[in-house]
Amino acid sequence: MKQQRPVLITAAGVTGAAIVLRLMGILQSAEFVALDELFRLRPPEAQDNRVVIVEIKETNLQDIGQWPIPDRLMAQLLQKLNTYQPRAIGLDIYRDLPVKPGNEEFLQATKTIPNLIGIERLPDKNSLGVPGQAILSKRKQIGFNNVVVDSDGKVRRSLLYWHIEGKQHNSFALKLALTYLQSEKIAPQSATTNPNYLQLGKVVFPYFKPFDGGYARADDRGYQILGNLPCASDFRESIPLWQRYSFFDKFFTPPAPLVKGGSKNTTCISSKSGCSRFQTVSIDQILADKVPAELLRDRIIIIGSRAPSLEDVFYTPYSDGRAGVAQSIFGVELQASFTSQILSAVLDGRPLIKVLSKPIEWVWIFGWSVLGAAIIWKLRSPLRSFGGILITAIGLIGSCYIAFLGGWWLPLIPSMLGLLGSAIVGISQLAYIQEELKRSKEFLHTVIDTIPDPVFVKDKKHRWIILNPAYCNFVGYSLKTLMGKSDYDIFPPEEATAFWSHDELVFQTGTAQENEEQLTDSQGKTYLIATKKSLHKDAAGNIFLVGVIRDITERKRTEEELRRSNIELKLSEDRLRYIAYHDPLTSLGNRKYFQENLTQSLDWSRSQHQLLALLFLDLDGFKKVNDTLGHDIGDELLKAVADRLKNSLRSSDIVSRLGGDEFTVILPGIPEAKYAGKVAKKIGEAISEDYYLEGHKVQVTTSIGISLFPLDGETEEMLIKKADTAMYHAKKSGRNQHQFCHSTSS
Repeated sequence: MKQQRPVLITAAGVTGAAIVLRLMGILQSAEFVALDELFRLRPPEAQDNRVVIVEIKETNLQDIGQWPIPDRLMAQLLQKLNTYQPRAIGLDIYRDLPVKPGNEEFLQATKTIPNLIGIERLPDKNSLGVPGQAILSKRKQIGFNNVVVDSDGKVRRSLLYWHIEGKQHNSFALKLALTYLQSEKIAPQSATTNPNYLQLGKVVFPYFKPFDGGYARADDRGYQILGNLPCASDFRESIPLWQRYSFFDKFFTPPAPLVKGGSKNTTCISSKSGCSRFQTVSIDQILADKVPAELLRDRIIIIGSRAPSLEDVFYTPYSDGRAGVAQSIFGVELQASFTSQILSAVLDGRPLIKVLSKPIEWVWIFGWSVLGAAIIWKLRSPLRSFGGILITAIGLIGSCYIAFLGGWWLPLIPSMLGLLGSAIVGISQLAYIQEELKRSKEFLHTVIDTIPDPVFVKDKKHRWIILNPAYCNFVGYSLKTLMGKSDYDIFPPEEATAFWSHDELVFQTGTAQENEEQLTDSQGKTYLIATKKSLHKDAAGNIFLVGVIRDITERKRTEEELRRSNIELKLSEDRLRYIAYHDPLTSLGNRKYFQENLTQSLDWSRSQHQLLALLFLDLDGFKKVNDTLGHDIGDELLKAVADRLKNSLRSSDIVSRLGGDEFTVILPGIPEAKYAGKVAKKIGEAISEDYYLEGHKVQVTTSIGISLFPLDGETEEMLIKKADTAMYHAKKSGRNQHQFCHSTSS
C-alpha cells in the first residue's frame, strides 16, 4: 500500500486539475476536435432510402431567374411530388410572403396536401425570426429550422422542441420523423425511466445538459440532443488520407469562413457537400417526370436549396478547414440528417450519442491517470516508460473509438491529459528521488567506511547498495561481487530466507530489530552473528535498511557450554531428590515423601474445608513368604503389591511405603467418610488376589486402619497415631479387613 501511495496521490492531483480545466471550458475546443476526428474515422454508412432530397441547384436558379422560386412553380412541384404518395413532404424554404405569380395556386396546394410540412424560424439572439406559411401554421404543419451552433461554428446538436411563452414548437426534422412514424403506429410518449424524456417506440431521447460530454456551460435551451450525424463515403474520399489521420495539430484551428464570391481576400465554398447519405434529385427532374416513382413513394421528401450562392450551409463534425477549403453541409442536408437520425434510432436501433455521468467520467479520467503514474513508477526507465505510455495512449484512443462506434462519447482529451500529466509528474518525482538517492548513498558510504564492524545498506528490493570493507572481509567476497546482489545470490537458501524475513519485518514495521542469525562465508565457515537493523529515510522518501553485524560465535559457544553444565547439574539434583523421596524397591514415595505430602494435603483440606482420609496398610502373611520362599520373592511381592495399590487409586491420591510391608495412602478431598471404607475394601480385594512370582503361587492379605480429618484429629501426629491404632485393631480382629479409628462402620 505504501508503494501505491505516490501513484494514487499523483493521479488524484492530475485528475483534479484535468476536471477543473474541463469544467472551466479550457479543454472544450480540443474535445470538439477529438470528437470530430472520431466522426471522420467511422466507417461510411449506407444511404438512408427513407429520405430523399429534392434540390434546387445553382443552375436551377439561373434558369428560373429569381429567388425565392415563384409560387406557381413551387405549387407545381408540390402537386407533382404529392402524386408519388410520399409519407411526408418537407418544404425547407421560407414561404411567409407571397412570391408572384401563382400565389393562389400555392395556397391551394398547401390546403390539399395533408402531409406537407413547412418551416419557420423562431426568434433567438441572432434573429427576429421568420414566421411559417399561414395555412400550414394554422394546421400545425410547421416545424422550426433553428440550428444550435457551437462556439467553433459547427453543428453537433439537434433541437427537437422549443417552448416560447408557454407554447411548444416542434423542430422541422421531428415533425417529418413523427409524420413518417405514424404509419408505423409510433407516437411520442414520456419515457418510463424519466417522464421528462421523449420516448419513441423503445428508444429514449435524453435531453442535452450544459456539461454533457466535452461541453462546459453550453446553452441548453429547448429540448436538445447530441447529433449523431451520418456520413457516406464520398465525403471521406474527398479528404487526403494523411489529413484524415492527423488531428492533434488542429486543436485550435477554426474552420475557414464561408462567403459568396471569389475575391483574393475570401475563401470559396467547397462545391462538394459534406455528406451524401441521401438520394438527391433536382426540381427540373421532378417537373420533367424523369424520376422513378418507387424512388419517392412512401418516403420523406425534403425540398431545399443546394445552391452555394444562397449560403445556406453549415459546418459539421465532418467539416475540415485545411488547405483553405471548408467542407460544409447544406441546410437541407442538415435537416435530412436530423430526420434520419431520429428514424434510424427508432426503427434501426442506430445508437444515439450517449455520455457518462460526471462521477463516472471522473472515475474514468482517474483510472487513466493512475495508469500513467503506475507505468512510470513500475518501469522506472525512460525508454521503457515512453514505450509504455505510448502503448497506453494508443489503447486510450482505441477504447474511445470503439466506444464511439457503440454511441458513447467518452472523455478522450481529459483522460489523455491525465495519462500524460501523471507520467510527467511521475518522471519529475523519480528524477528528484534518484538525485536524493545518489546523495544519500554518498553520505552513507562516507559514514560506514569509518565503522570497524561489518555494515551493509540494502534497498527495498533487499539488494546491497552500500558495503563497508569490514563486511566484505567478513563474508569473504569482493565489493564488486556483492554490489546489487541479494542474500539469495550469495548465502545458502535457509540463511538467505532468514535474512530476507528479518529485513522485511523492519521494512514493514519501520521499527529497529536485532536478530541472532547464522552466516556462512565464502570458505564455508559458519558464524553466529547478531545484526542490528534499522531504517534510514532521505528527504525524497527513499528508504534504506542499515545493518550492523557483530560476531557472537565465541560468546554463543561459551553460553552453550554453560547451558549444558546447568542441565547436567539440574539432572543430578533431580536424581538426588528422587532418591531422597522414593523407595528404591517399589518406586513409591518413602517416609519423607509421605510426611511432606501429608502436611501439604492437610493444609489444603483446612483451606478448602474438605475431608481427608489416611490409610495405614500392613500385609498379612508377608513374613511367612520371606521365611519360606526367600527375600527375593518377598521383594517381588512388595513391588507387585505397590503396582496393585497404584492401580486401585485416583491420580490425586498419594501412596507411600514406610518400610518393610507397611504402606500408607492419603485420600484428599473425599466426599464422605464412607468413601474411605470403599477405597479400603477395593484395596483389600486387589491385594488378596493370587500372585505368581517366579513359578510360585503366593497369597497375602492386608489389614487397614483409617483415620479421618478433621473427625479424628487435625494434626499429622494425631491422624498417624489413630490410623496406626486402627490398623492393629484390624489385625487383632482377624486380619484381611479395614477398621476406622472411631465408630463409623465400614
